[in-house]
Amino acid sequence: MSVLVYAESENGKFKKIAHEAVSYAKGIADMMGTQVTAVTINAGDTSELGNYGASKVLEIANDGLSSFDAEGYADAVAHAAKNEGAEVVVLTSSADGKFMAPLVAVNLEAGYVPNVTELPSSTAPFKVKHSVYTNKAFSHTEINTATKVVGLAKNAYGVKENATSAASESFAPSINKGNVEVVSVDKATDKVTIADAEIVVSGGRGLKGPENWGLIEDLAQTLGAATACSKPVSDMGWRPHSEHVGQTGKPVASTLYIAIGISGAIQHLAGINSSKVKVVINNDPEAPFFKAADYGIVGDAFEVVPQLTEKLKAFKAQNA
Repeated sequence: MSVLVYAESENGKFKKIAHEAVSYAKGIADMMGTQVTAVTINAGDTSELGNYGASKVLEIANDGLSSFDAEGYADAVAHAAKNEGAEVVVLTSSADGKFMAPLVAVNLEAGYVPNVTELPSSTAPFKVKHSVYTNKAFSHTEINTATKVVGLAKNAYGVKENATSAASESFAPSINKGNVEVVSVDKATDKVTIADAEIVVSGGRGLKGPENWGLIEDLAQTLGAATACSKPVSDMGWRPHSEHVGQTGKPVASTLYIAIGISGAIQHLAGINSSKVKVVINNDPEAPFFKAADYGIVGDAFEVVPQLTEKLKAFKAQNA
């Protein structure tokens, strides 16, 4: 018996969430007195997974899976789980992970719980805590199937180094692909993506127009952060819809979320509620966001943000 974890990669390189997922799987394995097996698909050097607790890596190289295909990837992970006799399968709660997980669970006749935020409170019975109702509450759920599928919430567990000697081996199961064909992928390569960002700087209608977005971009560049926006901003065409965060946009689970000129509608708050530290800058002291924020500045963004950016630049220069 073992704990199996799917380590996500892109263009052959592992994402941060892969390291976090392996770290989390190692935590479960230690509770169960077993080892972690990682499965990778078209990844490069897999030895780094040993740094986070993987004892074994199953390497799948398949040209038919060069682009993400939920059915194909799910079938590959399910084959790996059956091959290893895995009792627990750990996936992430990324977009790809959420597409795959139900298919993996059906294939393995397993119970599935997404958005898990902690290690199980017990493994016999297997009980996990996870967020529900768009992160407004938590549920403690028992998975009583023989195999359990767990979707780890982003930035919930953290990356923990746990050096292990990982033995790698090729794994070539017969995979059933889906009917979806990826024609092309358009992706911005010069920016930190919202999904992978530790820090997100987001702007709302308080910026008054797209011509003022330099305030957001300058602060984000100084912090090494991703840029985002509220729904009205993307609806008005100030920013692309790919930057829209909220309940109807992209969910954000960053370490730090800075909201500038955003009032804090319930749909927006639901999408960023998993962020650890929330900072709001708004000239309206009654803005709903202040009730949800950890830190708040009441003031004009056009005065506050440039000063904040300059202070941060000076601090970085002093400590360079």
